[in-house]
Amino acid sequence: MRTSQQLKSDLLNINHKSYPAYKSLAGSYGFGDYVLSIDHVQGDPFASPSKVHLEINGKTAGFPAHLYDTAPKRIALQDYLARRFGQELRRISKKAGGSGKSGVIYSSQCCQEILERSCCEIRPLDGQLLFRLEIGFPANGRSINSPELIKILFDLLPGCVDKSLLFRRLPKQELLDVEALCEDQQFIREELKRLHLAAFVANGAILPRMSGVSHLPLKQAVPFKSPNSLEVTLTLPHHGPITGMGIPEGITLIVGGGFHGKSTLLNALEMGVYDHIAGDGREYVITEASAFKLRAEDSRYINNTDISLFINDLPGRRDTKAFSTQDASGSTSQAANVVESMESGSRLFLIDEDTSATNFMIRDQLMQSVISDKEEPITPFISRVRELYGTSGISSVIVAGSSGAYFHVADTIIQMKDYKPYDITQKAKAAAADFPELHTEGLIYNTPSFNRCPKAGGGLTGFDRVKMKVMGKDSIQINKTTIDLRYLEQLADTEQLSALAYLVTCGAKHYFRSGRTLTDVVDLLEQQIEKKGLASLADSSYLPSNLARPRRQEIFACLNRCRDLSF
Repeated sequence: MRTSQQLKSDLLNINHKSYPAYKSLAGSYGFGDYVLSIDHVQGDPFASPSKVHLEINGKTAGFPAHLYDTAPKRIALQDYLARRFGQELRRISKKAGGSGKSGVIYSSQCCQEILERSCCEIRPLDGQLLFRLEIGFPANGRSINSPELIKILFDLLPGCVDKSLLFRRLPKQELLDVEALCEDQQFIREELKRLHLAAFVANGAILPRMSGVSHLPLKQAVPFKSPNSLEVTLTLPHHGPITGMGIPEGITLIVGGGFHGKSTLLNALEMGVYDHIAGDGREYVITEASAFKLRAEDSRYINNTDISLFINDLPGRRDTKAFSTQDASGSTSQAANVVESMESGSRLFLIDEDTSATNFMIRDQLMQSVISDKEEPITPFISRVRELYGTSGISSVIVAGSSGAYFHVADTIIQMKDYKPYDITQKAKAAAADFPELHTEGLIYNTPSFNRCPKAGGGLTGFDRVKMKVMGKDSIQINKTTIDLRYLEQLADTEQLSALAYLVTCGAKHYFRSGRTLTDVVDLLEQQIEKKGLASLADSSYLPSNLARPRRQEIFACLNRCRDLSF
């Protein structure tokens, strides 16, 4: 390792030289409290910024072990530091001038959810802190402007480190609050299991968001208030007693008129699989961590999935125990989504009638009288929802605006009115008694087969250099293979899609081998992340700073939608 003064001397020596001379700076340099490593230098000032990381040993960083002695607390602390350091970096970004991306300083833009990210890592063993970022090395035209880079590295960056990554300079109460909130959130998650709840929504929670493009809480929104019959009081380690609505395991129906808050509640439950930062309004909205939002996906790719639980006797005698299609219908796509989420280990389904295939969800009496069950290949979800819970232990929360037949099978029925929930279970059950219950002659409930073994095609393995591109939260592109992820509504951050791209390429290179099931592959990928960190997914000379860990459910969903994987 060289000294910072040697770096400054080298920078002055290459001033005004051709831009590639910056590459001679690759290496590590001591800056007193931290080590600066230049991992990769951009090819020219208009290319993606250079990759840099900082290392601070545990003694210098000084964070007490109790702040990161469990995985959730470590992730919460990393998230806090990433937010704080990111704010400081945005303050100094572009304060150094030049051509192209000169002076740009970038780190993760954290969302409302607390995610494990590759930009910030704390080593559990000794508290060593590592932070990855990107810096646009300054240039005039295509000539090096080293005084501007000296300004960044020696004047601006040290102040950011001092203000945001060293325990001695941080507000102690904020750190304790981060730890306390994390412990309270984990306590609620454990209480869900003990009390057999699918979710908990605290009284006073702010569920509506500011807009469709902003996840900040809506100002002047109606605070959530649980119906008395569903109220649960938990005594949290730090917050103390907290009361809210406990949604029991089983089948829950959310009903009500349009624009009264049904989908708003469901959206909050969807994102309740993640912990949220203080001030979000949903800090104490906690959902079973494996919950998966199900919906229809016209035209999605399905490969060798056993959808016989819902669909049989297709024209042409197509095998629904190993169903494949390049262009799924609404019903076949939703059937595949159910089965694949079962394969991923999901214990809770979240469904909105508005985004579901009607013929998958229900067949009314009139339709049954005209088209007999023997002529209909679909066994609707309403005929399987009780068996899914009773046999496979999978609960369902369903938003319904017109399917009153679900009153018969639901355990709990919640009406949303003016954004306030009301328990109308007894009232709805009494009304449903005057109407005949729907019965379909479905097949015997058999748990689907999950023995699929993934094999990568040439689109993933036939290139010397892998190129990856993330297109918002809609899709990822690996070489020439595009994976459509737009309907995975629980992806919170584009950095999760970046991580999914690396997961696919890492799996194709190391784990998609004969005899390994999809479950085996996902297990191995998650074990690698646990042992070596998110950045280990990249086989490159530098490790990416822009990855956020996706859930197991989204890893399965991504691999299932990859058209260059066969099973």
